[in-house]
Amino acid sequence: MIYKLSFAIALCFSLCFDLSIGESYVLDDKIGLGRTFDGIGGLSGGGATSRLLVNYAEPYRSQILDYLFKPNFGASLQILKVEIGGDAQTTDGTEPSHMHYENDENFFRGYEWWLMREAKKRNPNITLIGLPWAFPGWVGHGKNWPYDFPDITASYVVSWILGAEQYHDLNIDYVGVCIQLNFLLRYTLDKSGLERVRIIASDNLWQPITYSLCVDQELADAVDVIGAHYPGTTTVIEALKTQKKLWSSEDYSTFNDEVGGGCWARILNQNYINGLMTATISWNLVASYYEDLPFGRDGLMTAEEPWTGNYVVESPIWITAHTTQFSQPGWTYLQTVGHLVHGGSYVALTDSKGNLTVVIETMVSIYLPIHYIYDGSFTLSLDVDAVYTLTTISTGQKGTYPDPPASGPFPKVYFDDFNVANPSFSEAPYFADQTGVFEYYINLTDPGPHVFTLRQVVTQMPVTWATDADQTISVIGDYKWQNLTVMCDVFMETVKTGGVFIAVRVDKGGQSVRSAKGVFFWVFADGSYKVTNDLVGKTVLAEGLSGTRAYGWHTLTLTVEGEYATGLLNGYPLWKDAVVLGPKNGWAAIGTHSFELAQFDNFAVEVK
Repeated sequence: MIYKLSFAIALCFSLCFDLSIGESYVLDDKIGLGRTFDGIGGLSGGGATSRLLVNYAEPYRSQILDYLFKPNFGASLQILKVEIGGDAQTTDGTEPSHMHYENDENFFRGYEWWLMREAKKRNPNITLIGLPWAFPGWVGHGKNWPYDFPDITASYVVSWILGAEQYHDLNIDYVGVCIQLNFLLRYTLDKSGLERVRIIASDNLWQPITYSLCVDQELADAVDVIGAHYPGTTTVIEALKTQKKLWSSEDYSTFNDEVGGGCWARILNQNYINGLMTATISWNLVASYYEDLPFGRDGLMTAEEPWTGNYVVESPIWITAHTTQFSQPGWTYLQTVGHLVHGGSYVALTDSKGNLTVVIETMVSIYLPIHYIYDGSFTLSLDVDAVYTLTTISTGQKGTYPDPPASGPFPKVYFDDFNVANPSFSEAPYFADQTGVFEYYINLTDPGPHVFTLRQVVTQMPVTWATDADQTISVIGDYKWQNLTVMCDVFMETVKTGGVFIAVRVDKGGQSVRSAKGVFFWVFADGSYKVTNDLVGKTVLAEGLSGTRAYGWHTLTLTVEGEYATGLLNGYPLWKDAVVLGPKNGWAAIGTHSFELAQFDNFAVEVK
């Protein structure tokens, strides 16, 4: 086929026609076509990476979503992969499960349902994928392993897919699973009328799944896509032998500056050139979590200030657009793709209807003559570390909105009484759960001022690959906070052994939360209190009797100035002048002594 190129350069990069005696690169379909392109996507989850996005006010929230999902505007993502929340720490926080307990189902927790709806609203053809990173403790029957009872695990995953369809009109296209679940999950999907849902395995590493597929036909029949995480643009020979679709089902994990953008450009081209991977999914979709958590600003763009409305459209958005705005899932790669002699790479895709798109990424400044098919050639002068798109498609554009509000710190005075009768999301604004799950709660048995509260609801250690703490904790605010007062009403629901805390200067979260330090003011249901310098409670700064009990409201006040901390109980001094040598700064926080039910109300912060 002969393609008539318009030589349109995406996103305003310049094109210099020139004669050159440099290397020649031929684009030709006479030898047949390559694999079918399945799309480029982003990953929300693994974990809690879109947490702050939902708290943006309009119009900024919709603008961010447009940059991510609106076709021919920004990244124009073709795949959205989300975490099937498991009540567990899975990198930067916890996402709530649709089933906290075995007899519990609620398909309105969290924000992934909302995010999928918003993505689908902008691009009805977007591919939706779900993957469990963790599971509620009941799935593992007390073990940190979810596959001893695979029928329970399969039913748990399928219930999430059914809930997406029944409650949100969302058809999940793919689900990722470990090798231990493939047979039973396929059976459970089919039995539930979900034959259309495809399986990605093992959504982790190339091996051992690819070897198993080669020797086990029944397993091969159950699996549709082999998905690998961070494959480094290469695959293994066994994966190619399976003839399955090969996807980089989690990739990137790179700071979203210009260097990170260049890394992403190389990944997108070379995943196919080197590894024949036809889809690539970025972890993560949008850096919408506190930047001082692990892997800060690793998203395709940054939206971490809902209190100001500020967001930043980073270079990976436009790197993505170089492919997604000029080729669609279902297009086919030409076989004549490859590396540039002096560094860089090029791919070409066609819709087999006369359209052609060529994406080039460079590592050095070169002259690049490209001869296409039989009857024409052109010469390009390419800059260092640049991305170029040559295409017959004319609909692409670099979408813009007016500049968002200026960046600014978290408010120094903040209050939340959680009095929201019908909240849009189960989480209170800005609270970032690190272990446990803190949800809006309506206490219908309390006719007084504490009808609407925030409740920690996870009562069993989840099944997780990351390191959860034994305590639950949710952080909020500005990591730079030093001198401040935090006040909160607390309600313990576990007799004798229950305990809750408020905290300041919390210095760690995410996968490191277990070793978090700060100033933690605890009260317990046995009538005691403790002040510790760490979440695990080993470094004690003060302790004594408090008279606190379960099933009664208590007001805790914690003030830290310089190296001294003071605590009040119900407005009266309980302890004072505890010496705090470190850390010097960190978030505010609330939490519980163990995985237990507890409530929080009238949370207030005043920073000095």
